[in-house]
Amino acid sequence: MDKIKIAKKVTLVSIVGNVLLSLIKISAGMIGNSSAMIADGIHSVSDIFTSVIAFLGVKFSVKAEDKDHQYGHEKIELVVSKILALILLGTGIMIAYNAINIIIKGIYSQPGYIAIYAAILSIVFKEWMYHYTMKGAKAIESNSLKVDAWHHRTDSLSSVAALVGITGAIFGYSILEPLASVIISLFIVKVAVEIYIDSVKGLIDTSASEETIARIKEIVHSVEGVLAIDLLKTRLHGNKIYVDIEIAAKGSLTLDQSHAIAKKVHDSVEENIEEVKHCMVHCNPK
Repeated sequence: MDKIKIAKKVTLVSIVGNVLLSLIKISAGMIGNSSAMIADGIHSVSDIFTSVIAFLGVKFSVKAEDKDHQYGHEKIELVVSKILALILLGTGIMIAYNAINIIIKGIYSQPGYIAIYAAILSIVFKEWMYHYTMKGAKAIESNSLKVDAWHHRTDSLSSVAALVGITGAIFGYSILEPLASVIISLFIVKVAVEIYIDSVKGLIDTSASEETIARIKEIVHSVEGVLAIDLLKTRLHGNKIYVDIEIAAKGSLTLDQSHAIAKKVHDSVEENIEEVKHCMVHCNPK
């Protein structure tokens, strides 16, 4: 199954699930007189839009190179990831704002047990959606779907806050609901900031991880005829990596012989490290 098919399947499951869950939570909130559950239902509605955006990010990122984008479209996913991160950030801030506003005004509601059942259902479903989406994201190396998976996790966490608050309100501790919401909002903001920073790193040509660079060096040194690595540069390009290498070989070699060594290095790096989109190799005489 190719990237588009996997992304489409994950997105469809997410959209259908979130539509049903949103209706259940909002209805339960209205019937059970729970403002927290209604807000949690609205939060689930936002997941529908982020799932669609995530799918569009995958769809455009796999487009082949063209005249105007000769290095491909992988970075579109990073742009989409930044948008999703901002949505997460806004969600976290709004949850905190509403919770603090409730505490300041001291206006607490008395919810019914149906809101508790809806919160439990939301936690179970959203946690399952997190693992399901993350599995699809890892399968196709999609940053956008990873961000969408985290959005499912934050929705699960917000449902935990709602569950704690609703239960507390039923047993006479109404302030637990807004306090829990403030704590959860901090986790949401933290995840949003981390995702945003990771997206920025990919857009400004940040180097690959030390582990990846070490693997590249090991592969290059294993090629017969390579005397040394004179230069090694890497840069992230969306979920892919570009590699520039200068190797040293005997100066007495013919052009064909040195080219064969360089080609072997090129092929070995690209074949053994899946994330590498292109490896440029230059051979220096020594």
